[in-house]
Amino acid sequence: MKKICIIGASGKLGQYMVQHALDRGYQVVAVCRAVSVPKLERFKDRIAILPGASDDRRLIQQAVAGCDGVLTVLVPWGMRQYSSGTAQAVLDFAPAGARLIFSCGWHISRDGLDVYPLSIRLAVSIGGWLLRLFRVGEIEDQVRACRLIFASDARWTVVRGSNLEEGASQGLPVWSEHVGDAVLTSNLTRRTDFALFMVAALEDETLVRLAPAIVGRQTPSAQAAIAAGAG
Repeated sequence: MKKICIIGASGKLGQYMVQHALDRGYQVVAVCRAVSVPKLERFKDRIAILPGASDDRRLIQQAVAGCDGVLTVLVPWGMRQYSSGTAQAVLDFAPAGARLIFSCGWHISRDGLDVYPLSIRLAVSIGGWLLRLFRVGEIEDQVRACRLIFASDARWTVVRGSNLEEGASQGLPVWSEHVGDAVLTSNLTRRTDFALFMVAALEDETLVRLAPAIVGRQTPSAQAAIAAGAG
Protein backbone atom coordinates (compact mmCIF):
# COMPACT_ATOMS: atom_id res chain seq x y z
CA MET A 1 0.00 0.00 0.00
CA LYS A 2 1.46 3.32 -1.06
CA LYS A 3 -1.11 6.07 -1.45
CA ILE A 4 -3.74 7.02 1.13
CA CYS A 5 -6.22 9.82 1.65
CA ILE A 6 -6.82 11.41 5.05
CA ILE A 7 -10.15 13.20 5.32
CA GLY A 8 -10.19 15.67 8.19
CA ALA A 9 -6.41 16.00 8.14
CA SER A 10 -6.19 19.43 9.77
CA GLY A 11 -7.75 18.48 13.11
CA LYS A 12 -5.72 17.28 16.07
CA LEU A 13 -6.39 13.62 15.29
CA GLY A 14 -5.89 14.20 11.58
CA GLN A 15 -2.50 15.83 12.02
CA TYR A 16 -1.30 12.91 14.09
CA MET A 17 -2.52 10.55 11.37
CA VAL A 18 -0.61 12.51 8.73
CA GLN A 19 2.59 12.23 10.76
CA HIS A 20 2.19 8.50 11.44
CA ALA A 21 1.40 7.85 7.77
CA LEU A 22 4.46 9.76 6.59
CA ASP A 23 6.60 7.93 9.15
CA ARG A 24 5.44 4.67 7.55
CA GLY A 25 6.28 5.83 4.05
CA TYR A 26 2.78 6.49 2.70
CA GLN A 27 2.03 9.02 0.00
CA VAL A 28 -0.65 11.23 1.56
CA VAL A 29 -3.52 13.20 0.06
CA ALA A 30 -5.05 15.43 2.75
CA VAL A 31 -8.57 16.85 2.72
CA CYS A 32 -9.50 19.71 5.04
CA ARG A 33 -11.53 22.91 5.09
CA ALA A 34 -9.93 25.79 3.21
CA VAL A 35 -9.66 27.90 6.38
CA SER A 36 -7.73 25.08 8.07
CA VAL A 37 -5.04 24.59 5.41
CA PRO A 38 -2.49 26.65 7.45
CA LYS A 39 -2.65 23.98 10.17
CA LEU A 40 -0.89 21.63 7.76
CA GLU A 41 1.90 24.08 6.99
CA ARG A 42 4.63 21.86 8.39
CA PHE A 43 3.62 19.04 6.04
CA LYS A 44 3.01 21.10 2.89
CA ASP A 45 6.11 19.91 1.02
CA ARG A 46 5.40 16.25 1.79
CA ILE A 47 1.68 15.87 1.12
CA ALA A 48 -0.96 16.92 -1.40
CA ILE A 49 -3.64 19.15 0.16
CA LEU A 50 -7.16 19.43 -1.28
CA PRO A 51 -9.17 22.14 0.48
CA GLY A 52 -12.94 21.88 0.82
CA ALA A 53 -15.80 20.32 2.75
CA SER A 54 -15.47 16.62 3.44
CA ASP A 55 -19.03 15.97 2.26
CA ASP A 56 -18.32 17.57 -1.13
CA ARG A 57 -18.80 14.53 -3.35
CA ARG A 58 -16.79 15.92 -6.25
CA LEU A 59 -13.88 16.75 -3.96
CA ILE A 60 -13.92 13.32 -2.31
CA GLN A 61 -14.05 11.61 -5.69
CA GLN A 62 -10.91 13.50 -6.69
CA ALA A 63 -9.17 12.95 -3.35
CA VAL A 64 -9.61 9.17 -3.11
CA ALA A 65 -8.83 8.38 -6.75
CA GLY A 66 -6.05 5.81 -6.93
CA CYS A 67 -5.80 5.46 -3.14
CA ASP A 68 -5.15 2.12 -1.47
CA GLY A 69 -6.66 3.35 1.78
CA VAL A 70 -8.81 6.17 3.15
CA LEU A 71 -8.74 7.43 6.73
CA THR A 72 -11.83 9.45 7.63
CA VAL A 73 -12.58 11.47 10.76
CA LEU A 74 -16.35 11.43 11.19
CA VAL A 75 -17.32 14.68 12.91
CA PRO A 76 -20.88 15.57 13.99
CA TRP A 77 -20.57 19.29 13.22
CA GLY A 78 -23.23 21.19 11.32
CA MET A 79 -26.90 20.53 10.73
CA ARG A 80 -26.77 19.21 7.19
CA GLN A 81 -25.87 15.56 7.71
CA TYR A 82 -22.14 16.21 7.42
CA SER A 83 -20.96 12.86 8.81
CA SER A 84 -23.29 10.71 6.77
CA GLY A 85 -22.60 12.75 3.64
CA THR A 86 -18.87 12.25 4.13
CA ALA A 87 -19.23 8.51 4.78
CA GLN A 88 -21.47 8.01 1.74
CA ALA A 89 -19.05 9.86 -0.53
CA VAL A 90 -16.13 7.73 0.65
CA LEU A 91 -18.11 4.52 0.22
CA ASP A 92 -19.24 5.58 -3.25
CA PHE A 93 -15.93 6.75 -4.67
CA ALA A 94 -13.10 4.85 -2.93
CA PRO A 95 -11.47 2.34 -5.30
CA ALA A 96 -12.72 -1.23 -5.07
CA GLY A 97 -10.77 -3.16 -2.45
CA ALA A 98 -9.39 -0.06 -0.71
CA ARG A 99 -9.10 -0.16 3.09
CA LEU A 100 -11.52 2.34 4.59
CA ILE A 101 -10.86 3.35 8.20
CA PHE A 102 -13.33 5.62 10.01
CA SER A 103 -13.08 7.22 13.46
CA CYS A 104 -15.88 7.89 15.93
CA GLY A 105 -16.61 7.66 19.66
CA TRP A 106 -17.62 4.80 21.92
CA HIS A 107 -21.28 5.86 21.66
CA ILE A 108 -21.54 4.15 18.27
CA SER A 109 -22.74 0.54 18.55
CA ARG A 110 -22.60 -1.96 15.72
CA ASP A 111 -24.63 -4.81 17.19
CA GLY A 112 -26.34 -3.33 20.26
CA LEU A 113 -24.27 -5.46 22.65
CA ASP A 114 -22.24 -2.58 24.11
CA VAL A 115 -22.90 -1.80 27.78
CA TYR A 116 -22.44 1.89 28.52
CA PRO A 117 -21.79 3.35 31.98
CA LEU A 118 -24.08 6.13 33.13
CA SER A 119 -21.35 8.73 32.59
CA ILE A 120 -21.17 7.99 28.86
CA ARG A 121 -24.96 7.84 28.47
CA LEU A 122 -25.32 11.22 30.15
CA ALA A 123 -22.48 12.78 28.16
CA VAL A 124 -23.99 11.66 24.85
CA SER A 125 -27.50 12.71 25.85
CA ILE A 126 -26.55 16.14 27.19
CA GLY A 127 -23.91 16.75 24.55
CA GLY A 128 -26.29 15.83 21.75
CA TRP A 129 -29.00 18.09 23.20
CA LEU A 130 -26.62 21.05 23.44
CA LEU A 131 -25.37 20.55 19.89
CA ARG A 132 -28.93 20.58 18.59
CA LEU A 133 -29.93 23.51 20.79
CA PHE A 134 -27.19 25.74 19.42
CA ARG A 135 -27.44 24.17 15.96
CA VAL A 136 -23.73 23.39 15.74
CA GLY A 137 -23.92 19.63 15.27
CA GLU A 138 -25.92 16.42 15.39
CA ILE A 139 -24.57 13.30 17.05
CA GLU A 140 -27.42 11.33 15.49
CA ASP A 141 -25.88 11.89 12.07
CA GLN A 142 -22.66 10.22 13.20
CA VAL A 143 -24.81 7.20 14.06
CA ARG A 144 -26.40 7.34 10.60
CA ALA A 145 -22.97 7.52 9.02
CA CYS A 146 -21.83 4.39 10.83
CA ARG A 147 -24.97 2.50 9.87
CA LEU A 148 -24.17 3.24 6.23
CA ILE A 149 -20.67 1.89 6.78
CA PHE A 150 -21.82 -1.22 8.64
CA ALA A 151 -24.19 -2.06 5.79
CA SER A 152 -21.45 -1.76 3.18
CA ASP A 153 -19.53 -4.69 1.71
CA ALA A 154 -16.40 -2.53 1.46
CA ARG A 155 -13.25 -3.39 3.44
CA TRP A 156 -14.05 -1.00 6.29
CA THR A 157 -13.08 -0.64 9.93
CA VAL A 158 -14.77 1.77 12.36
CA VAL A 159 -12.39 2.68 15.19
CA ARG A 160 -14.29 3.76 18.30
CA GLY A 161 -12.25 5.96 20.60
CA SER A 162 -12.48 6.44 24.35
CA ASN A 163 -11.84 9.78 26.08
CA LEU A 164 -8.70 11.35 24.63
CA GLU A 165 -5.71 13.13 26.15
CA GLU A 166 -2.52 14.63 24.85
CA GLY A 167 0.87 13.20 25.72
CA ALA A 168 3.66 10.98 24.48
CA SER A 169 2.73 7.73 22.78
CA GLN A 170 2.04 4.71 24.97
CA GLY A 171 2.12 2.35 21.99
CA LEU A 172 -0.64 0.77 19.93
CA PRO A 173 -3.92 0.83 21.92
CA VAL A 174 -5.64 -2.32 23.14
CA TRP A 175 -9.11 -3.01 21.74
CA SER A 176 -12.26 -4.99 22.34
CA GLU A 177 -15.40 -5.60 20.29
CA HIS A 178 -17.76 -4.22 22.92
CA VAL A 179 -17.81 -1.24 25.26
CA GLY A 180 -18.36 -2.62 28.73
CA ASP A 181 -15.61 -5.23 28.47
CA ALA A 182 -13.22 -5.02 31.43
CA VAL A 183 -10.19 -4.16 29.31
CA LEU A 184 -11.79 -0.82 28.38
CA THR A 185 -12.68 0.31 31.91
CA SER A 186 -9.99 3.02 32.08
CA ASN A 187 -11.70 4.89 29.21
CA LEU A 188 -8.64 6.92 28.18
CA THR A 189 -6.36 6.96 25.15
CA ARG A 190 -3.59 9.27 24.00
CA ARG A 191 -4.73 11.11 20.88
CA THR A 192 -1.52 10.26 19.06
CA ASP A 193 -2.19 6.57 19.77
CA PHE A 194 -5.76 6.79 18.45
CA ALA A 195 -4.18 8.08 15.23
CA LEU A 196 -1.58 5.31 15.35
CA PHE A 197 -4.33 2.69 15.57
CA MET A 198 -6.10 4.24 12.58
CA VAL A 199 -2.97 4.10 10.44
CA ALA A 200 -2.00 0.61 11.62
CA ALA A 201 -5.50 -0.65 10.75
CA LEU A 202 -4.78 0.00 7.08
CA GLU A 203 -2.71 -3.18 6.99
CA ASP A 204 -4.46 -5.21 9.69
CA GLU A 205 -6.72 -7.70 7.94
CA THR A 206 -8.10 -8.98 11.25
CA LEU A 207 -9.97 -5.68 11.65
CA VAL A 208 -11.85 -5.79 8.34
CA ARG A 209 -15.57 -5.15 8.97
CA LEU A 210 -15.09 -4.77 12.72
CA ALA A 211 -15.74 -1.80 15.01
CA PRO A 212 -12.98 -2.07 17.65
CA ALA A 213 -13.33 0.07 20.78
CA ILE A 214 -9.88 1.14 21.93
CA VAL A 215 -8.16 2.16 25.15
CA GLY A 216 -4.61 3.28 25.94
CA ARG A 217 -2.12 0.45 26.18
CA GLN A 218 -0.61 1.64 29.47
CA THR A 219 -3.90 2.35 31.26
CA PRO A 220 -4.66 0.20 34.33
CA SER A 221 -7.45 -1.80 32.67
CA ALA A 222 -5.36 -2.53 29.58
CA GLN A 223 -2.33 -3.53 31.63
CA ALA A 224 -4.47 -5.85 33.76
CA ALA A 225 -5.83 -7.52 30.63
CA ILE A 226 -2.37 -7.85 29.11
CA ALA A 227 -1.04 -9.38 32.36
CA ALA A 228 -3.95 -11.81 32.52
CA GLY A 229 -3.36 -12.85 28.94
CA ALA A 230 0.32 -13.39 29.59
CA GLY A 231 -0.53 -15.53 32.56
